[in-house]
Amino acid sequence: MSDTNTSRSILGNRVLRKEDPKFLTTGGVYVDDVHMELVGAAAVTYVGSTMASARILAIGTDEAKAAPGVLGVFTAADVQADLGDFPSDMGVLNQDMVRPWLATDVVRYVGEPVVIIVSDTRTQGVDAAELVLVEYDPLPVVVDPEEAVTNEHLLHESAGTNISFEIPPRKPADFETCEVVIRQRIVNQRVAPCPLEVRAAAALWTDEGRLTHWASTQGPHSVRDALAKVYGLDKAQVRVISPDVGGGFGAKGATYPEELLMGWLARKVGRPVKWVETRSESMLNLGHGRGQVQDVELGGSRDGTIRAYRVHVLQDSGAYPRMGAVLPFMTRTMLTGVYAIPDAEFRSTSVVTNTTPTVAYRGAGRPEAAAAIERAVDLFATEIGMDPAEVRRKNFIANDAFPYKTRMGTTYDSGNYGGALDLALEAAGYEELRGEQERRRENGSTKVLGIGMSVYVEITGGGPSEEYGAIEIRPDGTVLAKTGTSPHGQGHVTSWAMLISDRTGIPIDKIDVVHGDTDVVPQGGMTGGSRSLQVGGVAMHQAAGEMVEQAKQLAAELLEANPDDVVLDRTAGRFHVTGTPAVAKDWSDLATAASADGGAGLVVEHVFNSTGATFPSGSHVAVVEVDTDTGKVELVRMVAVDDAGRILNPLIAEGQVHGGLAQGAAQALLEEMAYDPDGNPMTGNFADYGFVSADVLPTFEIVHLETPTPLNELGAKGIGESGTIGATPAVQNAVIDALAHLGVRHIDMPCTAEKVWRAIQEAGA
Repeated sequence: MSDTNTSRSILGNRVLRKEDPKFLTTGGVYVDDVHMELVGAAAVTYVGSTMASARILAIGTDEAKAAPGVLGVFTAADVQADLGDFPSDMGVLNQDMVRPWLATDVVRYVGEPVVIIVSDTRTQGVDAAELVLVEYDPLPVVVDPEEAVTNEHLLHESAGTNISFEIPPRKPADFETCEVVIRQRIVNQRVAPCPLEVRAAAALWTDEGRLTHWASTQGPHSVRDALAKVYGLDKAQVRVISPDVGGGFGAKGATYPEELLMGWLARKVGRPVKWVETRSESMLNLGHGRGQVQDVELGGSRDGTIRAYRVHVLQDSGAYPRMGAVLPFMTRTMLTGVYAIPDAEFRSTSVVTNTTPTVAYRGAGRPEAAAAIERAVDLFATEIGMDPAEVRRKNFIANDAFPYKTRMGTTYDSGNYGGALDLALEAAGYEELRGEQERRRENGSTKVLGIGMSVYVEITGGGPSEEYGAIEIRPDGTVLAKTGTSPHGQGHVTSWAMLISDRTGIPIDKIDVVHGDTDVVPQGGMTGGSRSLQVGGVAMHQAAGEMVEQAKQLAAELLEANPDDVVLDRTAGRFHVTGTPAVAKDWSDLATAASADGGAGLVVEHVFNSTGATFPSGSHVAVVEVDTDTGKVELVRMVAVDDAGRILNPLIAEGQVHGGLAQGAAQALLEEMAYDPDGNPMTGNFADYGFVSADVLPTFEIVHLETPTPLNELGAKGIGESGTIGATPAVQNAVIDALAHLGVRHIDMPCTAEKVWRAIQEAGA
């Protein structure tokens, strides 16, 4: 960099997270921990439907209203009278299916909010909720999207259909020249996001008529904008504060009626209000993820060349279509994965069911694409009798083909798919594993070995996208940095401090990074889609560069020199004229001078506009042991090569990969949000839902590979969702590979002991 000397960059170093001491000692400050500003806040309780599909005949609230501590009881009619309809957030969806604030005439899933109770304490609200009497007239229940698409029973009668969104094929794929064609129905099951901090919100009105709203969210500015729209306010009249957020995984990127109603409820009872859902409520009302049924066809030659690929996605939207209904678009975008497939076809149909609405969940449409193509490639390899690694190598997009435009019209920026697979297989000891697998089979062992692999590519930081970054040097030489990104575990405070320190020479411990308050940070985008470093990080990096240039101009004035002759010694944090380091000005000197006589100080505001999405990639190898007597699966090894371009901080990157691997493996083996035929959730709490824990996971083996992107000056791609995209098909493939010699061809996720055992029995029969 021209503005610095040759001092060593800290970028790429394993820097400990600045955030961690607080979380490991006093703990974070979450919405439920906000007390001083919310003195006297009333508690909000939602009464949810106990039926999945029914007409509401009557709602009895008299006993609840008379209960101790109750300040108000409200139904859909009350809300509708003041706020009108719940605002539709996606115009491309069927507008006859828009969710109401509260269930109005019909309930459409178990847990759907029907009544609101505001009380002095939470306990009083829970007690009063038990006194609400709702009379229901049951309606037919549809929980299976394959049943919903027949339109035999309509969830929204005015819509005249259960189809909420469709993507038609552009051109049929031609399988005529294919020697081999495999076909498989693949279920990418519905999962619950399960952040450890459930949804929470609070609100108060100031004497000046401003709304202050606290939210556990991935994007406070989008919440501010939604509130301004709902309440007819200018954005400047709304302040949203997002304190520490205990996980989001995409589901907290949406705005929900329960949160947006806080301001209305605060007005109704004339005091601040706070709402914190229970874990059971979160499992039923925080948007679910995935939920695709995929009909897959893949064809090619017996030499391993893939020639054609076709996928039809049936997407479960849940009762009210939101982001989840359009996510097949992202599945389409990444349809052909890392392979140079000359002919491909995609179509999708999204339908409503009597279940919780689906939204974005870690990866949001991209894991579904990877799961489909990586299972299809394994099935194809089995059919032609070729090693799955060799089939992959034969069909990879070549390293010299980038930028590469796929059959779906997606242009990949850069990648090294063969290199990633080779690194993963070498680290795993692939040949030795195959030898051990064969020995166990020959010995008749009941504990068989399975080796599964995946090679994936995903899209991150989809554009156009912009992000805000601001830097102020204080007179004491410390830094106040403001970012429009809003972290919930990603380590932005450390990462942005590293970027600023690298350009300014100011030590990381003297850099404070603030976020999550729309009064402090004027604009910002949601933290999601693995966009933060390549958009928000670049914004901060460029702001720091502008700060150095501004400081050089001021230093030149103070040193009575030409700005072109002034250099920054980053090691010492001092500006001096070339060749005369003894006479210098440090950051404190400059900030003090800039603030003198009412000066504006050393302040830079910057907005970075990205030029396009990047495409991280990688390869995962999973090794499992399967007990053929019981069907029990144990994940014994997980090797991950995740190529996210230039890595800013390997420690933080590995943390993101670890979390993604855990969630990906959990979907493959454990997780499923299941409903019975009457629409009752069967896995509605952590006693029944297969929530992953450390005792079922091996120590992850991480191998680094960096293929920089040319699309931003850091060379960085996203890494927050990579683990979930590569791990899931690798683990699923490993389970099926373990049982291939028994005749097992496919097992849908999650590969539970019961499913595996049944697959073994059916193959044997």
